[in-house]
Amino acid sequence: MFDFLQGFSYGLFLSCLPWFLIGMLEPRLAVPTEPPRRWQAVVRYWFGVPFLAFVLWLTSLWGGFSPSLAGWVAGLGALAVEIPVERWWRHRSRRRRERRQQAVETAAARQRQAEAERARREAGVAELDPSAPPADADEVVQALCRAKQSLLDAGRADLAEQVDRLYTRYARVLDVLETKFDRRELTYDRSRTIVVQVGLNAADNLKAMGALAAGVVGIDPAYVRRRLAAKDRRTVADERDALQRRLDLIEDTERRLRELSARNETAMTTLDHAVVVMSRVETHRPQADVAADQALDDLKRFMDKAERYGHKA
Repeated sequence: MFDFLQGFSYGLFLSCLPWFLIGMLEPRLAVPTEPPRRWQAVVRYWFGVPFLAFVLWLTSLWGGFSPSLAGWVAGLGALAVEIPVERWWRHRSRRRRERRQQAVETAAARQRQAEAERARREAGVAELDPSAPPADADEVVQALCRAKQSLLDAGRADLAEQVDRLYTRYARVLDVLETKFDRRELTYDRSRTIVVQVGLNAADNLKAMGALAAGVVGIDPAYVRRRLAAKDRRTVADERDALQRRLDLIEDTERRLRELSARNETAMTTLDHAVVVMSRVETHRPQADVAADQALDDLKRFMDKAERYGHKA
């Protein structure tokens, strides 16, 4: 053992000079740090490694003076193995730190985004970006994003604005539930289930509105009305009939859009009412569950009416 250690210290000490020369000519080959510097080669091969070899040599003197050939060979090749191993270890450690830092920054960005969304909801109407949903988006919010994108694609920004108002009210109801009730309570679970159903129903209405708007996106009502109003003898009866049918199609689509929009307005009014009533609930009183149930009655009645309306349609 001491013979090998003594030979290893001699071989390690003798290998410092060639590695020092390599470090002076090309630091990247002899220094495993990033970025490599010549002064690092000086410190490593004039002070660090020779001091280590000296300590090993002093330790090996306990076994006398008899260096082994295997120790010499191992010492001469030790740095050739240590440098790439250390370079790999440093690279892996750096990548691990970068991934950890990136995860922290991503979590912080999501937290800031969620707080910004909450602040906008508290300040008024929050604008929902379909291309970048909120960090805490659930199935309702994702459905609203898809519905808004379909309305924007159909060129109906006036109808897409309703998505923002509905999203604001939906998020406000959930914020009130989080504030007033514990997630483990049965009242919270029942309340959130009904609110989600209302949100999904409204999202389905908006999705249907997007499909209706996309169906007539290629029809120019202004052009149709101009052609119908023109006193042109060249406009034959068949053309006027075709133009009139096209205009009727547009008006029927607009009527159905207004009906669906009115249903969404009713849903928003119901959510507003639920927010007001639940905000008055004092959860430390025995009547809290009763008040919450009363606040949900309107939501239940709205869902029943919406389901009956949907079956009739």
